[in-house]
Amino acid sequence: MIEEIRISSLGVIASSTLELGPGLTVITGETGAGKTMVVTALGLLLGGRADSGAVRTGAKTARVEGVVAAATLPAFRDAVEEAGGEVEEDRVLLARNIAAEGRSRAFVGGASVPVAQLGEVAEPLVAVHGQSDQHRLLRPAAQREALDRFGGAKLARLLQRWQSVHQQLLATESELDEVVRTARERAQEADLLRFGLNEIEAVDPVAGEETELAAEESRLGYADTLRTAAEQAREALSSEQEAPDALGAVAAARRLLDGVRDHDPEVATLADRLAEVSYLLTDTATDVASYAASIDTDPARLAAVSERRAALGTLTRKYGESVEQVLSWAESSAKRLLELDGTDERIEELRAERARLRAEAGEAALALSKARSTLAVKLGKQVSDELTLLAMPHARLEVAVTPLQTSAPDDPDASGAPLAVDGGWLRFHAHGADDVELLLAANTGSEPRPLGKGASGGELSRVMLALEVALAGTSPVPTFVFDEVDAGVGGKAAVEVGRRLAALARSAQVLVVTHLPQVAAFADQHVVVAKSSDGTVTTSGLTRLSADDRVRELSRMLAGQEESDTALAHARELLESARESITSGAS
Repeated sequence: MIEEIRISSLGVIASSTLELGPGLTVITGETGAGKTMVVTALGLLLGGRADSGAVRTGAKTARVEGVVAAATLPAFRDAVEEAGGEVEEDRVLLARNIAAEGRSRAFVGGASVPVAQLGEVAEPLVAVHGQSDQHRLLRPAAQREALDRFGGAKLARLLQRWQSVHQQLLATESELDEVVRTARERAQEADLLRFGLNEIEAVDPVAGEETELAAEESRLGYADTLRTAAEQAREALSSEQEAPDALGAVAAARRLLDGVRDHDPEVATLADRLAEVSYLLTDTATDVASYAASIDTDPARLAAVSERRAALGTLTRKYGESVEQVLSWAESSAKRLLELDGTDERIEELRAERARLRAEAGEAALALSKARSTLAVKLGKQVSDELTLLAMPHARLEVAVTPLQTSAPDDPDASGAPLAVDGGWLRFHAHGADDVELLLAANTGSEPRPLGKGASGGELSRVMLALEVALAGTSPVPTFVFDEVDAGVGGKAAVEVGRRLAALARSAQVLVVTHLPQVAAFADQHVVVAKSSDGTVTTSGLTRLSADDRVRELSRMLAGQEESDTALAHARELLESARESITSGAS
């Protein structure tokens, strides 16, 4: 429940606080005083679009705050905490700032959040109905949604089952169409992949062999040069011609130091290091000699290596910059080729899946349609009963559920073809295989006609209110807002509208912006929007009326004269009649 709304610099309202309680709250005031600014403020708290033009002239920012009692709203509390906000003493502060430059900020429980998230958190709290909603009720989608709401959780499960199967069917048909349409391209792609894989298989590359082959080709191409260098290096290390060499020089130096090592420990250390150098030179000379002996000129092997590198080069030009990339391409292409070679099998699988889903969709659509038809009778009766209470005693509302029957298709297997259901064929859409339409017979003997063709503005207002009362038991929304939905209603009908709003307020918080005193008389609390002006700036404020002030406001609404004795008497009579009606209705 919303406990309080604070408005600052919004439209003609400079700063006002509206305290709300349970039951029915009405807001009245002169035309142009700013009554609908309260509804505008609520819309902003629900994440509605911000209009910088609504910021009060001269102000930099407009701000709207709403205090929500969350003790009995566990889902709302969870949403607030998920948004990063806090619930303090079972209350949550929602806020919206609109800058004159056009920027907008939103807050949930003290946390700054995107406006869209504010809407997600707050929207389940309030159902707003205005005159525009009467026109919305004329749309087939809104009429179907009303019936589905009346069905509650049971119908929601049937609808969810249909939508799940419907989405699967669309996805399967789309994939099947794509596979069939691209069959030729897939065959061409398979041939190209097969050619490439065969080419790679013929060469049979091995990861890393490029580097090894390059090294071997270089070694074979420079065999004579490498052998000559190795032999000369070996001669310099250990001469076979008894010429001076490295080993001989190191041995001579070692002998000189060994001869005096007993006189200085440091010399002994140096002599030992020369011994290690001698051993290392001996091993190195042996390895160099072995390397020189191993080098052999092999023109045939050189040709084979060059040919192998050329074959690998052909692959890397086509399928990757390295052998590793060529092998990776081969692996992925082999998998893709399996998919392409299985096209026929995939087509058969998809056709079987489509047949299964179409049969399941037919069952789901039939179950949904039957449930809607049963509910339609109940909803029509309940709304008709409500219309009787709303001074339309001879009105009858019918809810027509019409299966979308059609003739047998030329190709039952084509995508989007009608469903075979219960011996016939039905077209379908995202919400089932039937249409829902509200039909109103306003007078005895008249035939029910679509709302858009047979209902006046006042009748449409009462139909919408009757629907809302009938749906109240299935609606989880704790607060209802009605913005002048009583337009076009007067006299006895206005009294009945007030009575039914009061009845709705017994199970929910109801906020009504109205110009009818017959409706305002039923309020648990009455708020007036008063306008004042200093000659240059117009300001409106919200005032909660006392009992005496209510009488004067109702007399103004009745006769335009707050102090007329006749109007005051009529206002007191209207209030007394409303109290008696509420008391008798409650008992």
